[in-house]
Amino acid sequence: MTAQEHYERGNRYRKEGNWQMAINCYVEAMELDPDSPAAEAKAMLDDILNFYNKDAYNP
Repeated sequence: MTAQEHYERGNRYRKEGNWQMAINCYVEAMELDPDSPAAEAKAMLDDILNFYNKDAYNP
């Protein structure tokens, strides 16, 4: 598969809510082509998954 195909597969997984598989596809795309748009897509998913809002938690 090409980097573009991995990127597009990752987008399909992301839209389905399967974020781990999407990240895996983006990583594979980045390994084949470091300039792939998958790098930005993975960074955005990482930001979403790592988001922490202390105000949203009530201890």
